[in-house]
Amino acid sequence: MKFNDYPYERPNLDQVKTEFMQLVTALKDSETAEAAYEAVRGIQKIQNTIDTQYNLALIRNSIDTRDKFYEAETSFWDENMPVISEWVNDFYRAIFDSQFLADLKKKVPATFFQLAENSLKTFDVKVIPLLQQENKLSTEYSKLIASAEIEYKGQTYNLSGMSPFTQSTNRQERREATVLVSEFFEKNRDEFDRLYDELVKTRDAIAKALGFNDFVELGYLRMNRLDYNRKDVEIYRQEVLKHVVPLVSKLYQRQQQRLGLDVLKSYDLSFEFEDGNAKPKGTPEEILANGVKMYDELSPETGEFIDFMVEKELLDLVTKPGKQSGGYCTYIPDFESPFIFSNFNGTSGDVDVLTHEAGHAFQVYSSRWIETPEVVWPTYESCEIHSMSMEFFAYPWMELFFEEQTLKYKYSHLFGTLSFLPYGVLVDHYQHEVYEHPEMTPAQRRATWRKLEKMYNPWKDYDGIELLEEGGFWFRQGHIFNSPFYYIDYTLAQVCALQFWKRSQVDQDPKAWDDYLAICRIGGTQSFKQIVNSANLLSPFEAGSLSGIVKEADRYLENIAEADLVTPSDDQ
Repeated sequence: MKFNDYPYERPNLDQVKTEFMQLVTALKDSETAEAAYEAVRGIQKIQNTIDTQYNLALIRNSIDTRDKFYEAETSFWDENMPVISEWVNDFYRAIFDSQFLADLKKKVPATFFQLAENSLKTFDVKVIPLLQQENKLSTEYSKLIASAEIEYKGQTYNLSGMSPFTQSTNRQERREATVLVSEFFEKNRDEFDRLYDELVKTRDAIAKALGFNDFVELGYLRMNRLDYNRKDVEIYRQEVLKHVVPLVSKLYQRQQQRLGLDVLKSYDLSFEFEDGNAKPKGTPEEILANGVKMYDELSPETGEFIDFMVEKELLDLVTKPGKQSGGYCTYIPDFESPFIFSNFNGTSGDVDVLTHEAGHAFQVYSSRWIETPEVVWPTYESCEIHSMSMEFFAYPWMELFFEEQTLKYKYSHLFGTLSFLPYGVLVDHYQHEVYEHPEMTPAQRRATWRKLEKMYNPWKDYDGIELLEEGGFWFRQGHIFNSPFYYIDYTLAQVCALQFWKRSQVDQDPKAWDDYLAICRIGGTQSFKQIVNSANLLSPFEAGSLSGIVKEADRYLENIAEADLVTPSDDQ
């Protein structure tokens, strides 16, 4: 059966709820451990069926947003998933109250109980009005961002539409576009300040109502950080400051010399090469065919995986009318099928999809043996280890895609990996300061951002652009408004992925792939630190964990000559 044949049917939620709650009651009333476990398995089967129908609706809606049927189905799920979450919390309460809890803990992964406990700790009916207010403010932010109408060169653009101009080969055009984008945020400065001020105070109130000292504590639980705390994160931030920031500063100096500029301004940072970034060769079909060849050669496991994905038509990669933007990987439990969605656009991002999103898909494909729905995927920071590491394991096959521009691609990819780390840490540090001091005024928050920005991103020269000089860059970082504390996760995973890069590409460690394969199979049955340990990697929270990989990355990039970063012309 191929993806298009997977049947979708909107469930009768009244009927499903009856069946679900009957099993919750059976769990409560069980007279043996076996009966309690059977009730749990029955509930998990319903959860998987719900997730299957939910994901089929979302995937098909994103493939064609003009399809009225799946548009209506997506609205149905948006409205009802919070209701279903309440049933699941009833299940969690019943399992913790069960007289057979000790027996169940022998059959169900330990991480399930940690996640269930977090779910119960972070919700109470008394905070529903505050949660609704948080959602309302978050939606207002998204609408404000979407309202941007920027006039440039006789056309009107939204913020995304301005991106090509901010990366133009013409420096004056880059500056003009950057100024115009900043003017949108400057014009709406008071509104961004108001929204965030209300969000901070609302989240602080939710945390206090649930018995936490501040929103940082609640935020960590919401993000399901199972085995590390803010002290661990502080150590990690210092490591980035000590080891990564100096190297990235050095690499930007090299970029400045490559571009022949006296000073590298903020609007020059994304412009790496005068002749443009490396681009993959071939049609989308040829790129996918090369991806299949890559995974067939990488390992028997990845070969089996990519054959399954292609045979079942579980990849929708090409841009077409009515298709949602962006890319993602999700999972359809009842058919044990990962699904990869993207929009090929002729850039290196097309290849990144075949490595990054396929890393997610390969992990969940490898974790299909796990019966507990909550832990088929690991927590956020662990999820990204699989995807980011796969990008590096794919390095030996990049010539299939980039041919003579392969070294340019690798240089840009590794540099981008390193330069992201300080920014990701900056976003996290800023949020700690904000939620530890909810009484700060908007002006104090902007000043705090600029102070931290000068620490973590000292190469940011805003060339006198007022709002950015005053610390308003973070207005455009949606995670800060809509997904508090969801950002450092990417950087923690990146540090782990860089260790796999060193082991596989530099050290030629034959055990690197075996360790990667092991953590893909582990899925979410272990916490972040446990997964890092199982992969034989150093924890990012250990002092000194970054020094080795930073030195290796520096040496690797230094050994790529500037001549190898120039794309040969057709007549050469």
